[in-house]
Amino acid sequence: MGSGHAHRLYRHGRSPVHRLPAHPKIAAVLAFVLVVVATPREAMWAFGAYALLLAAVAALSRVPARHLLTRMLIEVPFVAFAVLMPFVAEGPRVEALGMPLSEPGLWGAWNVLAKGTLGVAASVLLASTTELREILLGLQRLRMPPLLVQIASFMLRYGDVITDEMRRMRLARVSRGFTARGVRQWGVLAKTAGALFIRAYERGERVHLAMLSRGYTGTMPTADETAATRAQWSSAAALPLAALAVCLMGWWTP
Repeated sequence: MGSGHAHRLYRHGRSPVHRLPAHPKIAAVLAFVLVVVATPREAMWAFGAYALLLAAVAALSRVPARHLLTRMLIEVPFVAFAVLMPFVAEGPRVEALGMPLSEPGLWGAWNVLAKGTLGVAASVLLASTTELREILLGLQRLRMPPLLVQIASFMLRYGDVITDEMRRMRLARVSRGFTARGVRQWGVLAKTAGALFIRAYERGERVHLAMLSRGYTGTMPTADETAATRAQWSSAAALPLAALAVCLMGWWTP
């Protein structure tokens, strides 16, 4: 946390959204997601309004739509799960494209897709406008348990290291003529996984010893403790407050 680490999700910019401190943005995104989850699924128009709010934030932050859409592909497994719900859920059936689909399953699929997509979009916007180091410091300023913040810090920092190690091991196998074509090659892949675990464990021990030799006592140093101003909190609160107004209208509108 003491040094910069640009993540692939982050997109450098000088927009008003980029300039906001991390902890108001984290709180705003969390409040926005909670409001979206609390919205009744029958109020379809409300989810369109939420999408427009996020589009306005994206336009204000000057983050291209392609950047957001490509990084939202992480929700594809949830989309696949939602698509299956109308076929496997029980309850009254309705005809659609000549197929009998479960009505509760259709509502459930819509609920998962709408709320999940909005949550992922808000998270991607946060990651695109806030550096990884600032997100971790923001969690610390929001009084998240320090141990969890450190675990998240190490996981995010060394995830790329482990990925690079896997890539080097794969290139080593390919250079020796190895190709995974069937069950017979599973033994080699299992040994590779074991070797990767041992290397990661040993690297973690070396990093921990290096930290102890530099005076690590269980907490990470913070270089900046600047508090957010009232104006910055107000700017960050604009998104969840607007979403809350939409949510209340969704509950009151028949």
